[in-house]
Amino acid sequence: RDLRAYHADCHERPVHAVLVPTRASAERARIDDVFVVGPEGLDRLLLDLSRPAAMPPLTPEQFLREDAYRPMPTLVAAARELFHKKSLPFIKRARAATDPAVNRILEIARDAAATRTRRLVLVTGVPGSGKTLVGLRVAHDPDLDRLAVERASGKPSAPAVFLSGNGPLVLVLQDALKGSGGGGRTFVRGVKDYVKAYSGRATRIPPEHLLIFDEAQRAFDAEKMADTHAAGAQGKTEPEWFVEFAERVPEWCVVVGLIGGGQEIHVGEEGGIAQWRRAIEQSPRRAEWTIHAPAHLEQEFAGLATSWEMSFNLDTEIRYHLTPKVHEFVEGLLEDGEPGGAPRDLGDELRRGGHRFLLTRDLELARRYARDRYGKSPLARYGLLASSKDKDLLAFGVDNSFQTTKQLRVGPWYNADPDEPDSCCRLREVATEFAAQGLELDLAILAWGTDLARIDRRWSNEWARGYKRGAKVVDAMQLRRNAYRVLLTRGRDGTVVFVPPEPRLDETCAWLEACGFRGLRADAARG
Repeated sequence: RDLRAYHADCHERPVHAVLVPTRASAERARIDDVFVVGPEGLDRLLLDLSRPAAMPPLTPEQFLREDAYRPMPTLVAAARELFHKKSLPFIKRARAATDPAVNRILEIARDAAATRTRRLVLVTGVPGSGKTLVGLRVAHDPDLDRLAVERASGKPSAPAVFLSGNGPLVLVLQDALKGSGGGGRTFVRGVKDYVKAYSGRATRIPPEHLLIFDEAQRAFDAEKMADTHAAGAQGKTEPEWFVEFAERVPEWCVVVGLIGGGQEIHVGEEGGIAQWRRAIEQSPRRAEWTIHAPAHLEQEFAGLATSWEMSFNLDTEIRYHLTPKVHEFVEGLLEDGEPGGAPRDLGDELRRGGHRFLLTRDLELARRYARDRYGKSPLARYGLLASSKDKDLLAFGVDNSFQTTKQLRVGPWYNADPDEPDSCCRLREVATEFAAQGLELDLAILAWGTDLARIDRRWSNEWARGYKRGAKVVDAMQLRRNAYRVLLTRGRDGTVVFVPPEPRLDETCAWLEACGFRGLRADAARG
């Protein structure tokens, strides 16, 4: 799988996996895209696989050269390299996917500085396409230093900042980057803290010229701001505040919004990117602004000064090894109606590519599978996930209660070594969709709750834990679907879904099987 995805000389060549049990017969078998054959049958298999030879054979020296194998790191590993060494490792796939957007944003920043103007840059993309990596790369770029405008207190030492409303993502990145000084907060901060710092007094000016807002489509609306912030920040949406902050910055400023879709899981996040249009329209300095966005957002920003940018639509998934269709598969299984052929076909395709969607009603079997699969991989991370709105999993050994999950130390959960007590690999503490969004594991064990269950061939949230009194929820069912869309797409290698032996979930389990989930067998712990 890694050779197919990341070895430069294997991209255009067929790569076959062959297992040779020393006491097996010469008769070959094929299991999950792996050939199994005894020693006496190996020569015949190799001859068959090498005909016809479409390309000349590789030499050992060519195959083993230092720059041939370039694996894709996790987001945290890439960020650590980025900030500690001031450059990304030479990862062909990540650079190829994010270079055009990064380079164009830096060009826009240079132009804004030269013309003393304000810019709103919107970068869209599917989950896992590298939007966050784009933001982190821009935030640390040393070329921005020379563009910073001198202030009374001197030139800003960090002319860009990466801001996220995803608290767990901020904590994990800060925990990973704390060795570089400033507690990891020099380039990475939470949106809430930033708004609090600069909304209280209109005379307070942000030191940065680039404000990078991760998951900008999830920006809080005015009502959520009133619930979340002190009086000084109320009355405006988050986009309106960021436009105002940008206008306080001397001479020029660029606001970069990184926009995903279908993962709005908090109340107050359902306003979408229309809030950014309104924020520009309502500004008394609207004429200073130009919006740079991919062409598919033309309808949302028609009538404003815009520049349509092809490089700002990241439509290729790079989070996973060989699975550009993971989100399409998940989308299909979250639909109502009868199971069609498409999800199962996609599930089979993903499995052939090395990505696993597995199903079990035995939680201990899922834990054993994860430990056995990654027991000799100290850098691998696997963990237990569950929905925040389920109220029945506790009876089956999964403590996703509010009081427990709010105490989760998210940074160490993702970053700590597998043998440390706070590590996700201990498979004890549970992360909900709020602690998992925007982050990744090598393997996710998802405990499926009764808060999203199949009833008469349709998804239902009738058994979900309710929202607090006064919460202004637009579509509670859509928030449940979005939560499971997040939870089902956290694993780079795959997801094991544990469906508790609860009769109300029997139809859900049958639906997942119909969509292409494979049962996790008791004898497959090392498979």
